[in-house]
Amino acid sequence: MKHSILAAVVFVFVLDVVCFAGPSSLGAHFDKVPPRSQDFAQLLEKAERGDRHAQFEVGLAYESGSGAELDYSEAMRWYRIAADRGDVGAQNNLGSMYGRGLGVSKSDSEALRWYLRAAGEGLAAAQYNLGMMYAYGQGVERSMQPAKLWLDKAAAQGYAPAEVELGHMYVSGLMGPTDAKEGLKWYRKAAKSGNVAAELALGLAYLHGTGVPEDAQQGMRWLQKAAQHGSTAAAPLLKAGGAPASPAQPETTSVSVLSAHSGGSSHQSNRP
Repeated sequence: MKHSILAAVVFVFVLDVVCFAGPSSLGAHFDKVPPRSQDFAQLLEKAERGDRHAQFEVGLAYESGSGAELDYSEAMRWYRIAADRGDVGAQNNLGSMYGRGLGVSKSDSEALRWYLRAAGEGLAAAQYNLGMMYAYGQGVERSMQPAKLWLDKAAAQGYAPAEVELGHMYVSGLMGPTDAKEGLKWYRKAAKSGNVAAELALGLAYLHGTGVPEDAQQGMRWLQKAAQHGSTAAAPLLKAGGAPASPAQPETTSVSVLSAHSGGSSHQSNRP
């Protein structure tokens, strides 16, 4: 019962800071803020001269509306130019745009194709995105074996969203029999990098004694960390003394996360 409570609550709340939604909105991950508007003209000039990374950054500026006017069609155009020239961040973000239907008709098959290219080159965010598509049957038949393979690859690079998802899968039993201790191991790894979802999950685990001895003080400490780092789910739990009112039914998963140029994405766009 404790496992099911934690799994349900975590599944709904755990990724609130990375735009937890549904498979149609797997994420966009950015390392840095896009270029300032006063730098954009110079960046665009470099892109037009054929600088592949500048082409990627121009796409980011158009996708985010930071540094340039928001324009998904232009973002798609520049991402495609850079992606065709082998830029893995652009390949990942092109997949993200197809997955979310931004600047182009939504196509899970095209998203999958571009994620595969970037993931094969080692981009952690793309590996995560690919794992999520397999895990939740988006654009491909649902299969936990390739899902785990790609999530493991991303987690091996220290990619916190993948560590959190592996934690959820073990706690909820998506990997087979529930294994709360293994799940908490992954949550702890992600929490070391300040991942809010992992902090929230650990707080709930300690409050409910899932995989660890019940410890209200520890639970509240982790919830406070999550709240300090921007979790909207932690605040009501803190107010209620850590007890969720009634665990909501899990939504289908997909994350909009901000990713790195050499990190990857699951409908996640990459920033330099």
